Amino acid sequence: MDRYYAGVDIGGTTVKLGMFSHTGELMEKWEIPTRIEGEGENILPDVAASIEERRAEKGGNIMGIGIGAPGPVTDDGVVLKCSNIHWPVLDVRGKLSKLTGIAKVKVGNDANVAALGEMWKGGGRGFDSIVMITLGTGVGGGVIVGGKILTGAMGAGGEIGHMKIRLDETEPCGCGAKGCLEQYVSAKGIVRMAKAEMRRDSVLSKITDLTAKDVFDAAKEDDEYALSIVDQFARYLGTALANVAHVLDPEAFVIGGGISRAGDIIIKKVEKYYNDNVLYALKDKEFRLAQLGNDAGIYGAVRMVL
Repeated sequence: MDRYYAGVDIGGTTVKLGMFSHTGELMEKWEIPTRIEGEGENILPDVAASIEERRAEKGGNIMGIGIGAPGPVTDDGVVLKCSNIHWPVLDVRGKLSKLTGIAKVKVGNDANVAALGEMWKGGGRGFDSIVMITLGTGVGGGVIVGGKILTGAMGAGGEIGHMKIRLDETEPCGCGAKGCLEQYVSAKGIVRMAKAEMRRDSVLSKITDLTAKDVFDAAKEDDEYALSIVDQFARYLGTALANVAHVLDPEAFVIGGGISRAGDIIIKKVEKYYNDNVLYALKDKEFRLAQLGNDAGIYGAVRMVL
């Protein structure tokens, strides 16, 4: 009888799911809506029902389920609140195991789980210790040491986006603090920096609904102002990753998220500022772009149970 493993990545809008073979081959992937009404009470029952539906179609048995959740997760699979899906403190591992009848269920923070996926099958292949930073609407981080997720005492390890990078910031971050890395290297942060001192001679000044992609596209066309914004972005991110290296000394950094689609312009500039700000022994780390895109979460989730 065939043996399958399920990977689950819970997002604010959709839940991504994947069915994997016992050798780690992705056989099928699909999505279901994330029903966040109430306290997100429908999410896990929906996940359980969807996995069972696919298992019934294929036959065989589900041997394990890995799940990535958008919040701090303890080692025993308890999520310590997820505001964007309305979860309170919730024993995700226990509840999903009860719903499915499957004993082998593991839960991790979604960013950490994505980092594990990239180390296993993506941009971090060949390394056992990586730091992944995800640059999108916000900034997420995941730390893998010796092939295992570094969760921290309360499951909040890897929150790189909320490192303090400027002490003179007056505007608050979404977390309520001021001067977080996320305020300068997220998609919103890049646009905020570009609009702050917009120059009329820049092509960016003619764009009504400015995006981070516009900034990077203009920089690739040698727009002087766009290049200066990208340089600021790279200085903040390279310096932050240098600080991370001083604590963790990873083998490599993997940069993912929507902003990473800008490609080599990010890697080259961030690497420069990283090397400018790090000890000699930590220089010249490998910098790579993520490769799995939106599938990183399901790969990492299933890796936890394989």
